[in-house]
Amino acid sequence: MAATLRYPVFPHLKDLYRGAADLSGGLSRGRSIMAEPEYIDADCDELIKPKKLINPVKTSRNHQDLHRELLMNQKRGLSPQNKPELQKVLERRKRDQVLKQQREEQEAHKRSDLEVELMKRQQKLEQLELEQQKCEEEQENTPEFVKMKGNLRRTKQEAESQEHSP
Repeated sequence: MAATLRYPVFPHLKDLYRGAADLSGGLSRGRSIMAEPEYIDADCDELIKPKKLINPVKTSRNHQDLHRELLMNQKRGLSPQNKPELQKVLERRKRDQVLKQQREEQEAHKRSDLEVELMKRQQKLEQLELEQQKCEEEQENTPEFVKMKGNLRRTKQEAESQEHSP
C-alpha cells in the first residue's frame, strides 16, 4: 500500500520514508512532513545556540531570601503560617460542617418538657416497683410466726374498727 502525500518529501528522507513505510505500514502525516534538524547533533559554530531566559523574579533578592527561609522551615518541620486560600476555605467548611453536626446531635438529645415529666413519672414507678419487690422478698424470708403475728394484728384492728363503726 503506497501512501500519497500532498506535501513534497525532502529528497534525503525519501529512502528513509520508504523503508519505514514498508516496516510500519506508513508514517503519520506530521512526521513525514517535518524533517529532523541536522544542527542538533553537530557542533556548528555558525549557529547561535539558544540560552535559557533569566527569570527576574527568581534573581531578585527578596525571592531568594524567601525561598531559603521556606527550605529551612521545611527541613525543620515547620510549616508556613500563611496557608493557601483554598485550603483555608476547605478547612473552614469542614469545621462548620462538624459544628453543624454537633448542634444537630445536641438538639436531638434535648428533650421537651413533656418528655422530662414522663421520664420523672417512669422513674417514680420504677422506684415503687423496686420497693414492692424488696418488701415481697423480705416477707418471703421472714419466719412464719412473724407473718402469723402480723395477720392476727390486722384481724384485731379490723374487728375493732367494725365495732366502733356501727
